[in-house]
Amino acid sequence: KKWLGREEPSRIMLMCTYMDMDQDSEEEKQQYLALALHLASEFFLRNPNKDVRLLVACCLADIFRIYAPEAPYTSHDKLKEIFLFITRQLKGLEDTKSPQFNRYFYLLENLAWVKSYNICFELEDCNEIFIQLFKTLFSVINNSHNQKVQMHMLDLMSSIIMEGDGVTQELLDTILINLIPAHKNLNKQAYDLAKTLLKRTVQTIETCIASFFNQVLVMGKSSVSDLSEHVFDLIQELFAIDPLLLVSVMPQLEFKLKSNDGEERLAVVKLLAKLFGAKDSELATQNRPLWQCFLGRFNDIHVPVRLECVKFASHCLMNHPDLAKDLTDFLKVRSHDPEEAIRHDVIVTIINAGKKDLNLVNDQLLGFVRERMLDKRWRVRKEAMMGLAQLYKKYCLHHEAGKESALKISWIKDKLLHIYYQNSIDDKLLVEKIFAQNMVPHSLETEEKMKCLYYLYACLDTNAVKALNEMWKCQNMLRGLVRELLDLHKLPTSEANTSAMFGKLMTIAKNLPDPGKAQDFMKKFNQVLGEDEKLRLQLEQLISPTCSCKQAEQCVREITRKLTFPKQPTNPFLEMVKFLLERIAPVHIDSEAISALVKLLNKSVEGTADDDDEGVTPDTAIRAGLELLKVLSFTHPTAFHSAETYESLLQCLKMEDDKVAEAAIQIFRNTGQKIETELPQIRSTLIPILHQKAKRGTPHQAKQAVHCIHAIFHNKEVQLAQIFEPLSRSLNADVPEQLITPLVSLGHISMLAPDQFASPMKSIVANFIVKDLLMNDRSVGNKNGRLWTADDEVSPEVLAKVHAIKLLVRWLLGMKNNQSKSANSTLRLLSAMLVSEGDLTEQKKISKSDMSRLRLAAGGAIMKLAQEPCYHEIITPEQFQLCGLVINDECYQVRQIFAQKLHVALVKLLLPLEYMAVFALCAKDPVKERRAHARQCLLKNISVRREYIKQNPMAHEKLLSLLPEYVVPYMIHLLAHDPDLTKPQDLEQLRDVKECLWFMLEVLMTKNENNSHSFLRKMVENIKQTKDVQAPDDPKANEKLYIVCDVALFVIANKSTSCHLDSPKDPVLPSNFFTPPDKDFINDKEYLSPEAKLVLQTGKIQPPKQTGVLGAVNKPLTVAVRRPYIKTTTSDTGSNASTNSQPNSPATNKSRLVLFRISLLFFHCDVDFIQCSTQIYLFFGKKRAAPASDGTENSMSSNPSAGSQPPANKPRRGRPPKNAAGVATPDKEAGATTGGGVGRGRKRAAPAQDPDSTASADPIGVKTPKQQKEAEPKRATPQRQIDLQR
Repeated sequence: KKWLGREEPSRIMLMCTYMDMDQDSEEEKQQYLALALHLASEFFLRNPNKDVRLLVACCLADIFRIYAPEAPYTSHDKLKEIFLFITRQLKGLEDTKSPQFNRYFYLLENLAWVKSYNICFELEDCNEIFIQLFKTLFSVINNSHNQKVQMHMLDLMSSIIMEGDGVTQELLDTILINLIPAHKNLNKQAYDLAKTLLKRTVQTIETCIASFFNQVLVMGKSSVSDLSEHVFDLIQELFAIDPLLLVSVMPQLEFKLKSNDGEERLAVVKLLAKLFGAKDSELATQNRPLWQCFLGRFNDIHVPVRLECVKFASHCLMNHPDLAKDLTDFLKVRSHDPEEAIRHDVIVTIINAGKKDLNLVNDQLLGFVRERMLDKRWRVRKEAMMGLAQLYKKYCLHHEAGKESALKISWIKDKLLHIYYQNSIDDKLLVEKIFAQNMVPHSLETEEKMKCLYYLYACLDTNAVKALNEMWKCQNMLRGLVRELLDLHKLPTSEANTSAMFGKLMTIAKNLPDPGKAQDFMKKFNQVLGEDEKLRLQLEQLISPTCSCKQAEQCVREITRKLTFPKQPTNPFLEMVKFLLERIAPVHIDSEAISALVKLLNKSVEGTADDDDEGVTPDTAIRAGLELLKVLSFTHPTAFHSAETYESLLQCLKMEDDKVAEAAIQIFRNTGQKIETELPQIRSTLIPILHQKAKRGTPHQAKQAVHCIHAIFHNKEVQLAQIFEPLSRSLNADVPEQLITPLVSLGHISMLAPDQFASPMKSIVANFIVKDLLMNDRSVGNKNGRLWTADDEVSPEVLAKVHAIKLLVRWLLGMKNNQSKSANSTLRLLSAMLVSEGDLTEQKKISKSDMSRLRLAAGGAIMKLAQEPCYHEIITPEQFQLCGLVINDECYQVRQIFAQKLHVALVKLLLPLEYMAVFALCAKDPVKERRAHARQCLLKNISVRREYIKQNPMAHEKLLSLLPEYVVPYMIHLLAHDPDLTKPQDLEQLRDVKECLWFMLEVLMTKNENNSHSFLRKMVENIKQTKDVQAPDDPKANEKLYIVCDVALFVIANKSTSCHLDSPKDPVLPSNFFTPPDKDFINDKEYLSPEAKLVLQTGKIQPPKQTGVLGAVNKPLTVAVRRPYIKTTTSDTGSNASTNSQPNSPATNKSRLVLFRISLLFFHCDVDFIQCSTQIYLFFGKKRAAPASDGTENSMSSNPSAGSQPPANKPRRGRPPKNAAGVATPDKEAGATTGGGVGRGRKRAAPAQDPDSTASADPIGVKTPKQQKEAEPKRATPQRQIDLQR
């Protein structure tokens, strides 16, 4: 007590006394034992003076050091009280700036060094002391402490953990609580201390941790600890500290992954995602069962679980590229997940990894993103497209990872542009945005921007080039619409003007997202334009042909600024106007840009460009550059008008590459309107080159040269005459190789200047084109039996004949006069060409492939003439039918090319509506792809016509020629005159008719708009009350018509429940196909038998029942619904004649005699072309008679000896039955047999039959011996050859 009253130096002396003592001084131990016991009294332990308490604690610590390993205190309660007292003093460590801090540090150091707290292991309630100690140390640690303080704390705590019998849950909680995110953020130093402590004691504490998690995770005892609700956070932290801490815990997580509780699985998945995805984690390789179990959660039934797995994949790909192979298959499945958010996140996952390093994502993963560009949801499609665009910009445009990475994703540019083919306007707008920002960034300088465009265009595939061209075309069209709208604003207000404005606004709105809202916003924008003249002037400058890219950006900013007021958080009106401005603003192409492109082209020509570095050859760069300039010459013609540009194009005209010269001529044609007046030097150089190309260039060059002269020169008549006269004098049919270019030039000259050259052309047509060229076969074709050959294998003579046919068409299109008999004569000539199957002279000199070319040319010519109204009026129904049957030609390429030409003309509304009926015949096509293509063509054409009617109010006056439903009468008439319909009551033929009708009606009846189903029914019923104009008095012809009508009515009634309602209006029938209804004639007869209706409904022909065993034995067997295939020798395929005809048969001699007489008429007298064509047609018309009413066909000759051969059933032509074993392949084509005697000379595509097919007992179409005997004298009809080339 006296000591308490002393000064501070006295206290220090006492403390120093203990500090100087060591364990070896036994005398001093005994001397100070009483004092040691006295210092542990209540008076000192509870002294109010903190300095005293600190000194006492220091002395006690020294006492424990001196008396170690035994303590001078024997009472357990006293020991507990002393250590709790010392622990309380350690709180002074918190303030490092305190004057007493060194003493607190001394106390800590002493305790740690001696491990004084280990004495407490002997106490029953030592856990209370340890818990208090740990809490104290974790609470006082802060960032002002140096490393020594932390080290002594660790020593003190780790000794307790490692040398004790175990760690209780309460003590473990005092450590783990510092790892919980909330505490971690409050005291980072406590977290670091706990982290280091766990690392140091991992071997000891791991079992305690495992026991804790076992109780919580497996046994579900959440009450064992207050930290049970933070168990997953703790696992994550412990794994980050040292995975060895969780060696026994991981199998427990596998158990939790299979929990029935979705939320629990989600929590475990979130945890494991962090563990597996951690940067240095090796958990996936060390614990494969857990990894495989985790991957299984990618297919979890719970959506949030799958979503979390997908999000994890991104981190995993970036941190663990070696696991990409494991993830790929699961991401593939999730990329097709029914949930939009999951598909979206799959894309984000892959793209994020690719942005970090392209090597992190394999081709398969990128392929998943490519597939999602066609997703049904816009959000997913947008993410996929934007993600790939960003990868392209980073690695292909900026070359951030070298050429190898750029090559890996070089396909992106093509696939992005392919999306422009999609129907959605959102997709198109996004492609345009991507092109302007990622593929050819408009922010680049002009030279760099054009270099980017130049080499991009050279590297694109064909479809991508077409898409890019279409994009520029659409933007140019939209600029034109806005220009027309502004022109209307300059006119006085009137009802017609308002109506015209409304039409323009509706068309513009169709080219913007959400057309419904766009219409309202465009009306508002139009109103603003009418009120704000300055805004109109800005918009006029924006769409001006002379607007530069910089001016365009300025105009867009000004217009946007004016429309921003009043400011709103979201302004959908402004956003819509921005969409419009982005589409019409010329941000890439102006005069400066064209000059830069031309300079790049010049460098490629000179060989100084970086073509090879960019991955293209100089020739490819030159050709692609010219094609690019050609496309831009359509959309930006004004930008080309400079001497420098035209000088470069003149150099291209002199190059040997035909494609390059052709493109250069076309650029002159599109842009050279001012050359004659402003650039005389260019004019003087250009004229002789154009003359030379028109006379001796390629056919394409000749065409472009003639059109170029006609477009840019004022004295075009003189220029064209200088070409026409020498060419017309030099025509020589004996040298067909030199005929093609003159024929092309003469044809286009006569079309462009009919007033000047129509008359001279008439004599050329009569005396040369028909007599010398078309009516003569000078060379013998290749008899290899193939139906088609490559373009470079076609004989020059046939090419000349094809171009001669095109010349006839161009000549007539130029005249546009159906009063002259030339048009009728040409149509008869073309019909004769089709009737003769391409061999107009019937001399058998022309090869099968050449005949296919001529049939295609004749069919295309009739279709081309039908696009001109004056000639459409004179095309007879027979000629229309002949033209339409080309779509069923035996040659695959003929069918394919003809169908494409037909579709293009129809979709542009150039052809009359009846030609759409031709697509119904495609149901007979044996190739599935052709039928699918025809159906798509029908869908497109019907959509275009209906949209046109909606957008054009005036179209309602021409519904007869526009409304798709009005195609049905033409279809019925065409099918009634189908040469395959020889026996109207034949079940198989009726089934074919039904398939053709349904092929068209299925598309028409998709929607019952305005009760169209009843309109169709009424239309067909009305046809039954009329007669066929082609044969009004022929009962059999009219019976065919009525039978087709009944089949159509049957189909409509079976496919629609509303067709029996009243029709909204009375249909009008075409008068050139059907007679006016006769009031005295009521046709209420049903032409379909019950058996026929059953076949039409089921599509199956039921075999009749067998009457007896002997009858079945005596009958030949065949396969159900199929005709027997009669295989003939290869030599049969080389002739169009009947297999019964002999080489020197009377028919052959007669045909030669007639043709010889016709040639004499041409040679000895100046016979008019009209008379010549008439004789040809009359001759072939008599020779090729229509099928007889009994189903047999007329023939010019027959061989009586043919009766010894077994009769062949008429082959079923058209679409093969569904149970057919197979169809012919191109390899078998040469050996297939071509049929003879098809009505009107047509060879119809037919399903191939398998000669080795297993026979069945079906007697359909089988003749009894008696019937066979009666049929023997009749002519046998071999099977027709079918072409399935692709």
